Amino acid sequence: MGLFNVTHPAFFLLTGIPDLESSHSWLAGPLCVMYAVALGGNTVILQAVRVEPSLHEPMYYLLSMLSFSDVAMSMATLPTVLRTFCLNARNIAFDACLTQMFFIHSFSMMESGILLAMSFDRYVAICDPLHYATVLTNGVIAGMSIAVTVRSFITLFPLPFLIKRLPICRSNVLSHSYCLHPDMMKLACADITINSIYGLFVLISTFGMDLFFIFLSYVFILRSVMAIASHEERLKALNTCVSHILAVLAFYVPMIGVSTVHRFGKHVPRYIHVLMSNVYLFVPPVLNPLIYSAKTKEIRRAIVRMFHRVRMSL
Repeated sequence: MGLFNVTHPAFFLLTGIPDLESSHSWLAGPLCVMYAVALGGNTVILQAVRVEPSLHEPMYYLLSMLSFSDVAMSMATLPTVLRTFCLNARNIAFDACLTQMFFIHSFSMMESGILLAMSFDRYVAICDPLHYATVLTNGVIAGMSIAVTVRSFITLFPLPFLIKRLPICRSNVLSHSYCLHPDMMKLACADITINSIYGLFVLISTFGMDLFFIFLSYVFILRSVMAIASHEERLKALNTCVSHILAVLAFYVPMIGVSTVHRFGKHVPRYIHVLMSNVYLFVPPVLNPLIYSAKTKEIRRAIVRMFHRVRMSL
């Protein structure tokens, strides 16, 4: 079947939360607050890292990458989510849906790669502190950034074309207020084996391997920490990892929960699936700036100094 000789709908219809359509106007307020926190909080961290010389270190460069991916993820979902909940404007053009799908999956994979890079930073800082400055140079951090970005875009580049090759004729109604690959391929009236295999390959080879190496890095970190004689020094070393551990949990726990519900919760009400999918996309961008602002005193001090300078200049 030719790539451009298949049937595609002119547009898809997005879905809010099934059985709670009457409450969409009430949900619009909390969603706006979440977007404001995600965009505002991550933008503040990006600006703080940019203007504060004390934050020009590998750990904070990686944190700024995490904030950038969170901002990008929020911007990728914001237009359709707010249109669906605030205006009940559910339609999205076919090609626009493909574009949104590509960017949502890309920025999600990028965040996973950044969390892995941050675990390597913590590993070197704790297990080999004397060589920290020589191992994690600006060039290495830049290389990590490029590698994470290139991996995301190259790995997911085939997804729009894998959808375009499928005739979409079962329905044009999606299950969420944004576009995802699993949701779109289920609407095809053709064999989706290639899409399923590729999706599973991407999941295991990227997210799965990232999580495995993050776990492995903390095995080595804990082994090094337990070898420290002083109890206070052990706590101090572990405390430098708390923010990263919380960020990893905020990202992977909702992802694993969504995957589990979709695979084994076939009899769970559909609004539970939708709510958990929204949690997966919204929680990390909202929580990450709060976690690092609360748990990292250098970030707090930099933000306070930055706002103090702004206030003095007014």
